[in-house]
Amino acid sequence: MGPILADPEVLRLTGSVSTTAEVEAATPELDQRTRTWYATRNEQTDRLDLAVVDRATGRCVGEVVLNEYRPEDDACNFRILVGPDGRDRGLGTEAARLVINHAFATTTLNRISLDVQADNPRARRSYEKVGFVVEGVLREEITFDGVRGDNVIMAVLRSDWERGRG
Repeated sequence: MGPILADPEVLRLTGSVSTTAEVEAATPELDQRTRTWYATRNEQTDRLDLAVVDRATGRCVGEVVLNEYRPEDDACNFRILVGPDGRDRGLGTEAARLVINHAFATTTLNRISLDVQADNPRARRSYEKVGFVVEGVLREEITFDGVRGDNVIMAVLRSDWERGRG
């Protein structure tokens, strides 16, 4: 995951950094804190972290996550990141579809939501293909190199998913 997490596009579009200097300082080696964090994902009972693997090469190209689980609301957050080796081939859309289908087919979840930077149309199209619907915009919520940008709130409901399957 090191090179993926150091990819400039991943860093910027996931909101992991807020300046070009931070992007340029990123290294492909994972620090011990990050290694420990990844090593403990299976121990977490309130989230699902999965690797996105390119079947053609067997290489990890990203991750897909259901997190911020709120059992009282049957809701959670969704996030995904895909590194350069997995982009522009539909792997992110396929991974998202598989996880969303799994979540609704095997749990009582009713709502899966996310936020995506407004200037990330590739991700927005992918989310829409999977069934996410735009619900609103958080205006000027993020800043990169001093420039403010919007985040788009999207969600897919169980009823949306059920209609899409029929």
